[in-house]
Amino acid sequence: MKKEEIFEYVQKQYGTIPEYLWSKSPDSAVLRHKNGKWYAVIMTVEKSKLGLEGKESVDIMDVKCDPDMTNLVIQTHGFLPGYHMNKQHWITILLDGSVSKAKILDFLDMSYDLIGGAGRKENK
Repeated sequence: MKKEEIFEYVQKQYGTIPEYLWSKSPDSAVLRHKNGKWYAVIMTVEKSKLGLEGKESVDIMDVKCDPDMTNLVIQTHGFLPGYHMNKQHWITILLDGSVSKAKILDFLDMSYDLIGGAGRKENK
């Protein structure tokens, strides 16, 4: 799934438009929940910075993830610990075709819900 498709989806689904915050990374965009918090960051990074083989760049998306799921998810091909984020609460999804569009959108929706407060566990 290409980042342009993600931007189209979040515009229709949540009314979100990408924000480009960093002059040194003009291709990197933040997606904000209506409450102002980030629910996704889309970046282009060198594979080696992600612990992958190669010097070429790859598009990635960081999304918030339920901490109970994070360790399991990052063992799946195409998913990594959150790049430049809290690795307990964020995961990185490769946007290189290794993860299906349906899965990408599921994780994007989950991140949006987690940021919005839905899905928070009650204290036991």
